[in-house]
Amino acid sequence: MPVKFKKTYKFAAYTSGYITVILTMVLVLLLIYYQSFSYVLLFLFAFLCYVISFIIIQQRVEKFIYKRIKKIYDDVSLLDASSLSTQPVTTNMETLTKEVERFAHAKKLEIETLKIRENYRKDFIGNIAHELKTPLFTAQGYLLTLLDGALDDKKVSEKYLKRAHKGIERLIYVVKDLDMITQFESGDLDLHKEAFDVVEIIQNVFDLLEMNASNQKVTLTFETSYNPIYVYADKERIRQVLTNLLVNAIKY
Repeated sequence: MPVKFKKTYKFAAYTSGYITVILTMVLVLLLIYYQSFSYVLLFLFAFLCYVISFIIIQQRVEKFIYKRIKKIYDDVSLLDASSLSTQPVTTNMETLTKEVERFAHAKKLEIETLKIRENYRKDFIGNIAHELKTPLFTAQGYLLTLLDGALDDKKVSEKYLKRAHKGIERLIYVVKDLDMITQFESGDLDLHKEAFDVVEIIQNVFDLLEMNASNQKVTLTFETSYNPIYVYADKERIRQVLTNLLVNAIKY
């Protein structure tokens, strides 16, 4: 919302006063010279000189400042120039300076926000390949194991197919996460909270990463047996956090 500038007449008042004093002194000299001095004429001249000077100076200064400030706004795109047309133009340079600084500060914050989002986008895209490889290689590993002969064992094949399926589900979640950056930039990133068993989510992540952990000679297990623990949160965001933590833990 455009700020209504403070309007001051100090500059025009002082300048008009100086002009009036100088011209009045000139008039006094002329009257003395022609020997027709009159206090009424002198007072009337001073009054009219001051009023006329004040109006002309104020209007000229306002127009002068308006043109140049409007051009600055147009050049740096700090403010839509059309918004100036209905706003009074100030001759108070302190007010103008503060207003320009305010807009400059707002634009600086906007640029910094865009930079943060750009860095976020780069990190997101850089990590998405890593996010895709984990469930993809997991599902591929289980399927290759089945093709190599484990398919004949019903218990093993069922177990591996379920885990391969979870790997595919994880791929779907990652693809859904690609929409997150768009939602983040548009300000529509919302948490979809629901009640769920966090122990089950952790176990699902364990199953998904079991082959990766086995290749690194790491065992994923609970220290003790837990009953269902229900929490109220965004299920997929929690799954994503747990997966990232465990992948990094296995890797490093």
